[in-house]
Amino acid sequence: MSTIPRISSAIVGQAEDFASVTAHAPDMIARFFDLYAEFWQRGVVGAEIKEMTRLRNARITDCGY
Repeated sequence: MSTIPRISSAIVGQAEDFASVTAHAPDMIARFFDLYAEFWQRGVVGAEIKEMTRLRNARITDCGY
């Protein structure tokens, strides 16, 4: 998995990063963050397990974020 976006920035003069690329679809990113917040704030699985899983997944996929 690459940390280099394949889509250009939606903000003129700003480098391609998560925020500038997702600015192409503001409604979609707002819904994504609603879902992301719901995932981290609720559920049967505790926050510690979720965080360990996130870190393990990042290591396996060589995620730069």
